[in-house]
Amino acid sequence: MSEIQELTKQQQKSRETKKKIFNAAKNILQEKGYEALSIKNICEEAGVSNGSFYHHFKTKDDLLSYYIEEQPSINPDLLDLPESPEEAKTAIIQVYLNYVHYCQDLGLSFMSNYYTPKNQSLNPAIRTERPYPIVTVHNYLKKALDAGVIHLSYPLEDITTDIRMIVIGNVFEWCLKNGDADFEGNMKRSLQAYLDGAFKPTGR
Repeated sequence: MSEIQELTKQQQKSRETKKKIFNAAKNILQEKGYEALSIKNICEEAGVSNGSFYHHFKTKDDLLSYYIEEQPSINPDLLDLPESPEEAKTAIIQVYLNYVHYCQDLGLSFMSNYYTPKNQSLNPAIRTERPYPIVTVHNYLKKALDAGVIHLSYPLEDITTDIRMIVIGNVFEWCLKNGDADFEGNMKRSLQAYLDGAFKPTGR
């Protein structure tokens, strides 16, 4: 029992340290921008050693990927096998409305500095293992596709790439307009329009 309790304490301490490092990076991004985001500056801001940083994160971009892990989880029931294409569309849109709310919680300054081509954590080709929304959506679509609930007009990989680009475009538009955009409405409308075209009508 004591070993289990000790492990829990260690896990809790690890989570707290990761959170401290992430908050330091968040503060630097918000106040000074991406250019000032170095591991040295992050460690100084967080009050941790370089060794502690590398114990929790492989690279600076790995750290930036971590914020995705922290977004509120989607209700698992929402991502059960859908009964219809419309239900599948609704679930996918909800995943990204959830993401919109999380971006808003993190703040415009953070997101404006996060969404830069220099941030390689955004590159799907080199991402570390993280529960990204697009991975959730890909797995959900594949499950519905395999069950014959939906039929797609394009290959699944193309559709998930398109969805990712639509989402990035909506985030960028929100940042570009300094928050003066209907972030949630635009995300919902653009995804709905795309999915309506990406899903083949049933009965044909």
